[in-house]
Amino acid sequence: LPQQKAQRYEAVKWVMVFAIGVCTGLVGLFVDFFVRLFTQLKFQVVQSSVEECTEKGCLALSLLELLGFNLTFVFLASLLVLIQPVAAGSGIPEIKCYLNGVKVPGVVRLRTVVCKAMGVLFSVAGGLFVGKEGPMIHSGAVVGAGLPQFQSISLRKIQFNFPYFRSDRDKRDFVSAGAAAGVAAAFGAPIGGTLFSLEEGSSFWNQGLTWKVLFCSMAATFTLNFFRSGIQFGSWGSFQLPGLLNFGEFKCSESDKKCHLWTAVDLGFFVLMGIVGGLLGATFNCLNKRLAKYRMRNVHPKPKLVRVLESLLVSLTTTLVVFVASMVLGECRQMSSTSHNGNGTLNQQGMSEDVNSSIKTFFCPNETYNDMATLFFNPQESAILQLFHQDGTFSPVTLSLFFLLYFLLSCWTYGISVPSGLFVPSLLCGAAFGRLVANLLKSYIGLDHIYSGTFALIGAAAFLGGVVRMTISLTVILIESTNEITYGLPIMITLMVAKWTGDFFNKGIYDIHVNLRGVPLLEWETEVEMDKLRASDIMEPNLTYVYPHTRIQSLVSILRTTVHHAFPVVTENRGNEREFMKGNQLISNNIKFKKSSILTRAGEQRKRSQSMKSYPSSELRNMCDEHIATEEPPEKEDLLQQMLERRYTPYPNLYPDQSPSEEWTMEERFRPLTFHGLILRSQLVTLLVRGVCYSESQSSASQPRLSHAEMSEDYPRYPDIHDLDLTLLNPRMIVDVTPYMNPSPFAVSPNTHVSQVFNLFRTMGLRHLPVVNAVGEIVGIITRHNLTHEFLQARLRQHYQTI
Repeated sequence: LPQQKAQRYEAVKWVMVFAIGVCTGLVGLFVDFFVRLFTQLKFQVVQSSVEECTEKGCLALSLLELLGFNLTFVFLASLLVLIQPVAAGSGIPEIKCYLNGVKVPGVVRLRTVVCKAMGVLFSVAGGLFVGKEGPMIHSGAVVGAGLPQFQSISLRKIQFNFPYFRSDRDKRDFVSAGAAAGVAAAFGAPIGGTLFSLEEGSSFWNQGLTWKVLFCSMAATFTLNFFRSGIQFGSWGSFQLPGLLNFGEFKCSESDKKCHLWTAVDLGFFVLMGIVGGLLGATFNCLNKRLAKYRMRNVHPKPKLVRVLESLLVSLTTTLVVFVASMVLGECRQMSSTSHNGNGTLNQQGMSEDVNSSIKTFFCPNETYNDMATLFFNPQESAILQLFHQDGTFSPVTLSLFFLLYFLLSCWTYGISVPSGLFVPSLLCGAAFGRLVANLLKSYIGLDHIYSGTFALIGAAAFLGGVVRMTISLTVILIESTNEITYGLPIMITLMVAKWTGDFFNKGIYDIHVNLRGVPLLEWETEVEMDKLRASDIMEPNLTYVYPHTRIQSLVSILRTTVHHAFPVVTENRGNEREFMKGNQLISNNIKFKKSSILTRAGEQRKRSQSMKSYPSSELRNMCDEHIATEEPPEKEDLLQQMLERRYTPYPNLYPDQSPSEEWTMEERFRPLTFHGLILRSQLVTLLVRGVCYSESQSSASQPRLSHAEMSEDYPRYPDIHDLDLTLLNPRMIVDVTPYMNPSPFAVSPNTHVSQVFNLFRTMGLRHLPVVNAVGEIVGIITRHNLTHEFLQARLRQHYQTI
């Protein structure tokens, strides 16, 4: 029964969403566990060696040990990226493209997620200034794409008969859920994850999806929380560690009555910090864009080994900077005893011990510790906690130097070929900046009521907002990570100011990387002035089309000589021909058709007919003599019906012996085309592979029928036309495409405003939009490329010139 079937489908969807959440949580757990393991191992060895060598004077040895660890780990991370190049970087630009509707090759494959998770584990453990949060989003998205398919390219042997979710729309919904689960697991922020998916990702969103995505995020957060709490505290069933990145609790101490987390006066400073954060973010993006362009020109064309060498160079530099800065630039500060460190005391004793245990006493006499080493020789999460919760113990000089070094090195690191996130380095960089501001305000302006942790948090938000330019999702992620709703207003104001300031100069880092790849990403809406353009200004007038009944031979040649993903199904409209020829224009809506487009159409036919000679068959000659003598049809009868009965070949230029000759009149070159529907490339190839056709001596009813399940069986990787064995096909057979075409696709009139075209395209998640005139003739087609910002700008310039 249809109703039961629909209910079962919905139930399976919920189960799948839950499974995606749990698996994403487990990927996060895997990454976290091994990063922790490797980092502890590395720091224990290096720390003991540094403490020995400070007395004996053999520091070069400890530096070599540290280099050995770091270079090995980074080398492994680079090797994994060589196996699957899409695994480099944070993966957020790729997922953004995918959710927007652009297929990035290999972005959601099993191999990608294995290389990504293993690679990010090594690049974080290798001491590079990268985070593991961005790659979590990519990993979640891959899990979302792969799990409901129950099959994989990498594991071809494993095949389940699982008939559900065989369409792009379903797959994209699951990818949104997976990406949200990735954010949720990374920051312990399920609502932030849902909003991230909504804001950054999907081009089409429906109500039912919101609830499923939130459920998926919750599943991911609590899976991760359950296992981490169990492994670290041994208390299974309690939930103590929400995300991979935990900011700890911001609380004033009981004893200090004057302490407030923030006051109205501070809001002014927060706005200023937002402005500075926006400027710093714009600088970061500008430098990173230049670097990325330089890499594209000079590193990527070279052999792949050069990329590995670049990663090793970055790792070497980072290690040296960290070591030398800690040795030479750090200051020895007095240990503040936990009992009276003012508003830095935390009510959870455990937290404050954790903060104090990560203090490093390198190169310093007794009872003092080295503030630079405390920031550099800790995992990034601990350094962030230090800046948020340690009280008044970093000198302004140390903070400024740390910020500068971190800024430059993380800018250089983002974009080398290792899996790398950008969230944590930006947060750490910003936290140092915020802490610096608090220090200066306290010591030089004498504002005693300031709570340094708040300023560190606002600095982190300002810098991160200036780099990635996310608003709503980032606000919620930060509020959820601090567990402190009172921070909502300052964080929101800071992020808005940072975004506006940054947007004044350039785009967010992810948009920049999307643009550098040349991906046709569609914005949320077009600009106002684009409404001077109509659909007829931006459409592609040179069409490649098929007839309702087409010979196999011409289908193969069309598919082999074009890369289009969909083809209009048309018949020729003899009735309108005389009208059409009167002024070389379509009377129906006065679109001026320039002769050039008609000539290119003829040229295309000629090209196609020449390419057909590659068809392995000797019987190409004289094959359509019997068809040429088609008399004019009487106008009363329905044209399509006649075609289906008589199955005449509409006009002979599909065959090599009748390629368009120079003497052809305008009429013969081009006839108005009545539009009947769209058929996809994948469908045509499937029909050819399955041998769906009939011979000209039979009626089209004898053609075998395929069910919907059979048509979509090969999803998501349909066979390619170039893999087709042509010797099995008889070129004379005819394929009737009418049962498989989409007879009522969305279509627009040539006079439609561009903004309407854009909204239809974007909200419906279309790929192809036929432009059909008032009498049902197709005059052009619009695809994503015709709606990208650059293309529209170019057309607008042309429009102004012609005026």
